[in-house]
Amino acid sequence: MIEEKIIKQLIKKSLEARNRAYAPYSGYKVGAAVYTGDGSMYSGCNIENATYGATNCAERTAIFKAVSEGERLIRAIAITGGYETGDELEYAYPCGICRQVISEFADGDTVIIVAVSEEDYRVYKVEELLPEAFALKR
Repeated sequence: MIEEKIIKQLIKKSLEARNRAYAPYSGYKVGAAVYTGDGSMYSGCNIENATYGATNCAERTAIFKAVSEGERLIRAIAITGGYETGDELEYAYPCGICRQVISEFADGDTVIIVAVSEEDYRVYKVEELLPEAFALKR
């Protein structure tokens, strides 16, 4: 299990990333932060596009940044989100595509943290949010 200190750091980085989200179409801003196998942290935000299909979620942005730097194990990911016009955030769960991407770089101990603040969060194992994930036999 991930230490509470790390969880709070991830949530803080996720909230900071959320502030950089580009969400002019939906108004729904999401931030994510990943904690990797070597102890590094990477953050990302959602980046929308007028075609919607070219939009990238915060979770994938953070994971792709980590992978592009050579990381291959995600030990934890924190996600925060909510509408930019609202004062309160809500529990923003990863979409199906993001759950599949998370599972690609997860192991049995990887956790997904869904948070509205550093004090108000929920922790899940990857298998809880994506049971029977697709995987190629290697």
